[in-house]
Amino acid sequence: MSKDQDEGFQDILAELDREEARVKVRMEMRRFGKPTTVIEGIKMSEKDMHDLSSKMKRSLATGGTVKDGILILQGDHREAAARMLKEQGFSESSIEVI
Repeated sequence: MSKDQDEGFQDILAELDREEARVKVRMEMRRFGKPTTVIEGIKMSEKDMHDLSSKMKRSLATGGTVKDGILILQGDHREAAARMLKEQGFSESSIEVI
């Protein structure tokens, strides 16, 4: 298989993972009563997770991080994060906002 075919195959697999993923978007209270938005269940490579994290942080004007496949944003951004995930190709039925 050539490199271009392999990359195309990986893109197709990533798209299928997005459609079938069960993504949970929830809010947690952290230290000193600060709200944080936790997004888990996204099946992406580390690089893609960091890219998605950067887009979300820039769009929402907030800080955040990626740890162990979980995306954490500072503040309560549940609805905006769910909307952005839909724009990135995740199906609406696979996103659960808690």
